[in-house]
Amino acid sequence: MKIGLVDLDTSHPAAWIPIERELGHEIVGVWDGGSVHPKGYADKFAAEQKIPRIFSTLEEMAKEVDCAILHGCDWDTHIAKARPFVEHGRSVLIDKPIAGNAKDLKTLSDEVKRGARITGSSSLRFCVEVQSWLAQPIEKRGTPETVFCGCGVDEFNYGIHAYSMLCGVMGPGIRSVRHLGKTLQRRIEVKWQDGRAAYLSIGAAKAYLPFYATVVTERSVSYLQADNNKLYRALLEAVLPYLAKKTDTPSVPFESLIEAERCAIAARRSWMERDREVLLTDLGDGGYDGRAFAEEYRRSKYP
Repeated sequence: MKIGLVDLDTSHPAAWIPIERELGHEIVGVWDGGSVHPKGYADKFAAEQKIPRIFSTLEEMAKEVDCAILHGCDWDTHIAKARPFVEHGRSVLIDKPIAGNAKDLKTLSDEVKRGARITGSSSLRFCVEVQSWLAQPIEKRGTPETVFCGCGVDEFNYGIHAYSMLCGVMGPGIRSVRHLGKTLQRRIEVKWQDGRAAYLSIGAAKAYLPFYATVVTERSVSYLQADNNKLYRALLEAVLPYLAKKTDTPSVPFESLIEAERCAIAARRSWMERDREVLLTDLGDGGYDGRAFAEEYRRSKYP
């Protein structure tokens, strides 16, 4: 594919480019909205990465690429930035988190139902450790009944990794979410429609915490800890064939993929409403503020 990069906010664009090229794709241009980096950053980035073109508008880029990869950390802008590409029939990969509220998730889901090729979110959904565990014969590993999963840094931009890893292990079908309180990190209970349950520990800690999951089944107990060096390749190998139209079947159906974001939104509603149990069908209008996060992220980079 000819790939265009939309926003250069995080470390991901530079880290993903070598893998994308190794997998046979061409990075033809970039566009940066300036949410994080100052004017001129895109020119410098393109020169360093040997990318030939800086687009002045997303509409201009949409005419020239096969796929756009959205790397913006203001997730509230993802729909507007994806729209020109969807309208031109281009594929879209949205870096995590896909969206921060139920309305935006439904809008994207509706676009997929109408035929748009959209995927993305956290690489932990596709990590080698989860996929290797799932690849074992079920007679050996058993069915995950109770899982404890977590990571550090923050509750959504990074916390979505834990939600995604959990969904990768347990599969779709979340019924409800409840906040269980907070000391250092937030503790979240997640219940599935078939009675299975999981517990997450997310948020800031005093040191970096790995991505981890302890999986209890009727046959085994397994501890999974993701190797950070393999995460990006695992994601890109999983999603790029679908975006390149090499297959019509996504590695994870979109409705299942966004259960991670829905779960995180339900968790926030629970702790905002005195730790009540929140059904995944009752997320309301609230969510995580993408603009506020982007502003905080910018200040951390350019104090």
